[in-house]
Amino acid sequence: MIEYFKIVLKYIAPYKKYAFLNISFNILGICFALLSTALVIPFLQILFEKQTMVTNAVPFALNVDSLRHNFYYFMSMLIIEKGKGTALVIVSLLVIMMFFFKTFFIFMANYFMAPVRNNVVRDLRGKMYDRILILPLSYFSESRKGDIISRISGDVLEIEWSIMSSLEMAFRDPVNIVIFVAALFIMSPTLTIFVFILLPVSGFIIGIIGKSLRKTSMKAQVKMGELMSILEETLTGIRIIKAFNAQHSMSEKFLKENKIYTVIANRIMRKRYLASPMSEFLGAAVVVIIMWYGGMLVLNGSGDLSPEVFIAYLAVFFQLISPAKSFSTAFYNIQKGMASIDRINEIINAEEVIVEKENAQSVKEFHNEIEFKNITFSYEKAEVLTTINLKIQKGKSVALVGQSGSGKSTIANLLPRFYDIKQGEILIDGTPIKNLRIKDLRALMGIVNQDAILFNDTFFNNIAFGCENAKEEDVIAAAKVANAHDFISETEKGYQTNIGDMGNKLSGGQRQRISIARAVLKNPPILILDEATSALDTESERIVQDALLKLMKNRTSIIIAHRLSTIKNADEICVLHNGQIVERGTHEELLFLNGYYNKLYYLQS
Repeated sequence: MIEYFKIVLKYIAPYKKYAFLNISFNILGICFALLSTALVIPFLQILFEKQTMVTNAVPFALNVDSLRHNFYYFMSMLIIEKGKGTALVIVSLLVIMMFFFKTFFIFMANYFMAPVRNNVVRDLRGKMYDRILILPLSYFSESRKGDIISRISGDVLEIEWSIMSSLEMAFRDPVNIVIFVAALFIMSPTLTIFVFILLPVSGFIIGIIGKSLRKTSMKAQVKMGELMSILEETLTGIRIIKAFNAQHSMSEKFLKENKIYTVIANRIMRKRYLASPMSEFLGAAVVVIIMWYGGMLVLNGSGDLSPEVFIAYLAVFFQLISPAKSFSTAFYNIQKGMASIDRINEIINAEEVIVEKENAQSVKEFHNEIEFKNITFSYEKAEVLTTINLKIQKGKSVALVGQSGSGKSTIANLLPRFYDIKQGEILIDGTPIKNLRIKDLRALMGIVNQDAILFNDTFFNNIAFGCENAKEEDVIAAAKVANAHDFISETEKGYQTNIGDMGNKLSGGQRQRISIARAVLKNPPILILDEATSALDTESERIVQDALLKLMKNRTSIIIAHRLSTIKNADEICVLHNGQIVERGTHEELLFLNGYYNKLYYLQS
């Protein structure tokens, strides 16, 4: 558990000022709580003549006899000088004042705890999100999006409720307990030592249940991740679900997982509910044993305990029960939150496979050529590319064609370092891309994918995505090049119109033209077109193809295409088969070879 507290305390460190104020006000609140109890019992004993009046003071010392004698003296003088009725009113007002200060200081402690709780949770979310942005694509191909969403939402929220709320108790209750225990030691060292023998037994019982709760919580978080994955898949594929009348099967799948999660959640809740009654029962058992043992000390006249001190001792001990009970509840909550910390750390500590070289070179321009040199690449154990050698001169367009799974898109993904190669080198102007700054490398490239990736934002912000301080006239100019300006202008708010989630308010051709406009505005020297027109109808393809030709003008282009009619004019066409380049040349040259390309072309014709 100490390791987990170290992790949480690392996030608390920037807000130590608030934590210090929280502890300070808690101490003040505890002191006034102790005074309110200490004030009442001696006064009532003297008032109802259970204790004789004390009319002389003794020198002050930090021991029970001195404190008690001087306190009784103060009370006696109050009753003698003011009378019993007036003294009762004064003491009552003092007690009310003590309780006011106690509650005020507790509020102030919680007031300063609020920014600690919320800022730590904010930092955790921010750190997870930043980590997600820099993790390689391979991480997301192996992880479910729903599970990642569950971790950044549910698990972080669990830390807020389980651990951060428990930290309030961790800052408050130990101080509370220390002060009350110190008071108990002053009253009776013998009885307090006996109490310390009893407490580890109850702590051991609470610890056993807490460990069980942590294991069950981990199962619940994993199952919630699976539920979120099903939900994410449902929202993404709702059209297909409806088209294939698969609502019932999806509902059954979700219901099954939801039932399993509910069973686990019930188990967690029951164990959590056990915390309070268990600690209450153990506390009551300890109190009864103390009453028996302390009563025996008083009756036998042995030890350091008188009847009055024993009464005060019990009153203080009863105030100790509440923070001790809260502390045990916090222990249960922390055990539950530890499972969430484990899951969050899996993302935060995930290996960053695409690592930028120390002192990497900056690159701002592309001058001569791109070279793929003896490239071999595998996804896990499956080899995708074998000994790829390819040179692309500046200003030339190279098309990659072949059957699905031949490695076309993989080549395009290796150039911007979405994945890293194990064998071979990719060079830009003779410099290996691993020696270049990743941000600079990707700034040289514009990418238009088969599936237009758009965001739930305006036309303007989608086109200007990644370009800081983009001017409106530049965005409009880019849209015109992409043949998108006309349909954007026809919308209600023009470029400030929201296009919906993933651009669902637009047709496929319109979405693709927005993607092209985004690439135009970036104005990159290298262009990667990954099946940019394959999902479009004939008319949309014609419009998009026209926009692409404008975009490709005077740029170095890598074009991945299934429709061979779209790449007839490429300077070079490379045909891939089983991860190797088996043919290369112009459209006419490849037709003349009467090989793979010729077969593909006539199949499409």
